[in-house]
Amino acid sequence: MTRVEILSEIKRAEDETKALVSRAQESKNQKVTDAKVLSKDIISKAEEEALAYAESELKAAREEIKKEKDQVVNNGKIQAQAAKEKASKNTGKAVKFILSEFERAANA
Repeated sequence: MTRVEILSEIKRAEDETKALVSRAQESKNQKVTDAKVLSKDIISKAEEEALAYAESELKAAREEIKKEKDQVVNNGKIQAQAAKEKASKNTGKAVKFILSEFERAANA
């Protein structure tokens, strides 16, 4: 091979190498871009799922609180009714006691 041929081969190899490096760089850039898009999609989906989960948990907590509130109110009504019935039973005794005390005070 002559010197010109050798230099020509070196030049061609350099050009091929530059083209190969350029394609590799473009491929790398495309992969980085694709990865960024994919990561944004994953983050967006995760945020949506987290929001849906939080809303679900909040709804469940509100329902539980409502059940507990209803139970407390019902227990209060039962206790109030029991106290009312007990008070009704003692009304006669209370009237007799007050009258006897009033008569005792009046006779004293």
